[in-house]
This record gives sequence, structure tokens and C-alpha cells, in this order.
Amino acid sequence: MTNQALTQKIEAAIKHLKQGKLIIVADSLDREAEGDMVGLADYVSPENVNTMVTKARGLLCVPMSADVAQRLGLRSMVTDATDAYGTAFTISTDVRTTTTGISAYDRAATIAALAKPDSQFDDFYHPGHIFPLIAKDNGVLERDGHTEAAVDLAKLAGVQPVAYICEVLKKDGTMARRKDLKAYAEGTQTPLITIEELQQYRQLKAIEVIASVELPTKYGDFKLKAFKTSVDGEPTLLITKGKISGDEPLLLRLHSECLTGDVFGSKRCDCGAQLAESLKRIELAGRGAVLYLRQEGRGIGLANKLKAYELQERGLDTVEANLHLGLPADDRNYGLAAAILRQEGASTVNLMTNNPDKIKQLEQYGIRVNHRIPLEIGLTQENEGYLKAKKNKFHHLLKEV
Repeated sequence: MTNQALTQKIEAAIKHLKQGKLIIVADSLDREAEGDMVGLADYVSPENVNTMVTKARGLLCVPMSADVAQRLGLRSMVTDATDAYGTAFTISTDVRTTTTGISAYDRAATIAALAKPDSQFDDFYHPGHIFPLIAKDNGVLERDGHTEAAVDLAKLAGVQPVAYICEVLKKDGTMARRKDLKAYAEGTQTPLITIEELQQYRQLKAIEVIASVELPTKYGDFKLKAFKTSVDGEPTLLITKGKISGDEPLLLRLHSECLTGDVFGSKRCDCGAQLAESLKRIELAGRGAVLYLRQEGRGIGLANKLKAYELQERGLDTVEANLHLGLPADDRNYGLAAAILRQEGASTVNLMTNNPDKIKQLEQYGIRVNHRIPLEIGLTQENEGYLKAKKNKFHHLLKEV
């Protein structure tokens, strides 16, 4: 999908929501693989609530920003949540003007009250029949859940950051999957978008070129472009040789920042050597790009990476160390990379990588991987444990290990 088509699709869905109508938002096929009906709390109606209850059939919840939840005094439902997807339920609630709280009219009244900017804790009963959810501050760019998608859509619509959602079930009570959601959307003329598309849209809107310069290096002469985004604090960098747009696949390396390897030449990893080899291959080919992503330590940051190194020196591997610190084994997302590539006119790539997740994510975000080019640098005494963990636990395609 082109950036223009993506923009039109998301903005049409937002327009539909601002008309007081419902849309469907589907999540990733390898996450919950489900869809939710979504509406904006500012435009809630008993009719829409009844549609959700009778047609979607799931649990009616109200996603909201953390600021709204704090103002309303909505504390977490449990102190030690064990939900696999980190869904942030608060205590349930009903607005005090309701009777039983369960009718479509009462639930619509509670949803509307939650969206009022002057509502306070004492305006509500607790517990109740509405289940608020707290969204992450950076929305779908931080967590790819329906909670964040709904609040992002409210913010993009320019209304209070409060929405209402309900999982879509089939008539037999089982989950509606993507083909079922498409059939329902087409039959009812309801817009259907995915969380991935919303991520791409937000990333696209966040990208701004802040500098473009010539970059002569020991590997060859390149161009360097810096992108400011709302996703990362540091600029994302694009190093190019030749024209990267066009019909021919672009020789590409997605490289996650590694200060210790890229700058200091650390032997603990293969990062610096992979970066150098990528630039050499691009110079030889006469056309290509390295997208330098600010994802130090597979997304956990430099300080945490060094803490993980300490644990590795005590016998843990790179994955075990991250998990021991309470951090994800790999926290990288390549949606921003795909958005930059599309903006620069690259839609098909020959990807230099050993990491199947990069291929999967790029294609998920609309960049076709024509061919994978292995980027094995060599096994050494210092990096052997690291590379074995990458092969055995991340399923990297490493023949030499």
C-alpha cells in the first residue's frame, strides 16, 4: 500500500468515527488475531452500545489516556497483573445517574461521563458495568493493542482521549478472525483498519527530514540523511549510494545502533563488522542503503545493555540476561524503518540480514523482501556464545554457527 493510499484509508476511518459511527480495528495475525468494534466516547449513543453488545458480542471496555484515568481516580484492577498482553484494566465503574448500569442506555451514559473533562471520581460508583483500560502514552508506537489504537484514533480525531471498544465474536461464540471481520465490514459498510496500518500512519506523520549531507568514508562516498521522528529521541539515519527509489530491488541493511561494536570495535558481537561489510557491499554494487536505527541493545538502551553484559560475564546468555533484568529479549520494531523506506520511494528490497524477524516485519509493514542476502561475519572465541544464542533462541539463519 502506498503512503497516499494508507493516509486515505486511515483518515476515512477517522472521519467515520467523527460522524458518531463505529469502525473495526484488527490486530496482528500473530498476536491475538482478533478485531474490535471501536467508537469515540464523545459521540457514544445507546444505539451504538446496543450494536456492540448484540453484533460484536465481546466485553465492552473504555480505553482512555493515563491522564484521564488519573483524574478519575481509576486505579489498577489488580496489583500484580499476569495478563499475557499487558492489558491495563482498572476498577470497573458506573456513572451515578444510572439505575442498574447494564442497559445500553446506562452504559452509554457511563461512557459519555468518562469522556467529560470535568468528571471526577465521586461522579461514579465502583465497581460497575463498564471496564476502563489505560493506554500507553505513545499509543500504538509503544504497544500494539486495541486499547492504544482506540485512544490514538480519538486523539487523531481531535476529541477527548477516551473511546469504547468490544471484541467481535461470531454467532457461535468463537472469535471472529480476519476473514470474518472482512465479511462483516463489507456487509455493513463498516471501515476496517489494522493496528499495523495505524502504526504506519502515525510513523509516517512523525517523520521529518532534518538534514541531508555528503558522507565520504573509507568504504566509499555516500549520502547521509537524518530523520526526526516522534518515536525516538535520536534521529534515525539513512546512508545511501545512488538513487534508492525505482523498480529494481534496493540492496538494504537495517542496522540497529551498537555503540560498543560500531564505534569501539567490540568483539562481543558482530555488529560493527556487519555494518562495515554492508557499506562495502553497497559501494561495490553502486546502489543501496543502510538504515541506522536507534535501537541500542535490541531496543533496551546502552545502560541496560551494559548491565546485561555484566550478567553474561556471570554465565547467562544474551537472552537470559535481558529477561533477568525484566526486559524483553528483543524490543525492536521495524515499522518506522518501513515508513522511511516508503517515503523515500523504496518498496522492494534485497535485505542483508540473518534475522528472519526483520524480513517478517518489513513485509508486514508493506515492504517486499525480494531476496535475503546472508551477512555472516565469522565465529570467534569472543562472540561464539552470543551468536549461538541468536541462532538457537532468535532462530537467526547462521550456517557457520
